[in-house]
Amino acid sequence: MRHVWMAGLALMSAMAVSGCVSDKKYHEALADADTVRGDLERARAQKNALEQQVKTLKDLNAKFGSESQIARDELQRIQHGRDKERDTIEVRTKELEDKVKQLSAQNRNIKQEYDEARRHNEQLKALVARYQKEMKERSRSLSSSAPAELTAPLSGGASSAKSAPSSNPFGGPVEAAAPPVSLLNINKAPSTDLVLTLGVSQDVADRIVSNRPYRVKGELVAKNVVPKDIFDDIKDRITVSP
Repeated sequence: MRHVWMAGLALMSAMAVSGCVSDKKYHEALADADTVRGDLERARAQKNALEQQVKTLKDLNAKFGSESQIARDELQRIQHGRDKERDTIEVRTKELEDKVKQLSAQNRNIKQEYDEARRHNEQLKALVARYQKEMKERSRSLSSSAPAELTAPLSGGASSAKSAPSSNPFGGPVEAAAPPVSLLNINKAPSTDLVLTLGVSQDVADRIVSNRPYRVKGELVAKNVVPKDIFDDIKDRITVSP
């Protein structure tokens, strides 16, 4: 554009010097110069507009770059938090799995203890039923033998009744001998028999069973199986011989 403007001025100068330029051509040259000047102004305006657009684009680029960096930092923070949370979840999951295993083992142990207690209860029930049956049989046996013992003095007459007291050298009536007491063998009896017959606790009965064999009854105290007071209470009802 500048070259065109200079060319127009040169043309006008040449025409003015030569003096042969008409007014019409002069005005045309002025019009062309104005047109060129307008084109130059528009070109400058476009240049300024383009420079402004470039500046705006640079500002937007800087803004977008800053926002992009912020977004990358936020994404990195989220990823770090997610990794940390995943590690925490994995640790917690492992702890829960270990807890489930422990609870399962405890449940199995409790079930075994329950089954053992139920079997022990059934054994106790069977033992109680057996003792009750034996007691009923003994009661029936005693009730059946009582009439025979009562009729024996009557059949013997008064002489036998009178002669009976004289057989006692101390002057008193002769008492019938008590039936022998059945002793419990602590080397063979199960713990349930020890509990029911001797009246000891289950813990004491288990200790008696676990410390077998015994050569003499006094080893119950010597081995610290039972206290002295319990031994004094049961010593006359136990034996170590078969």
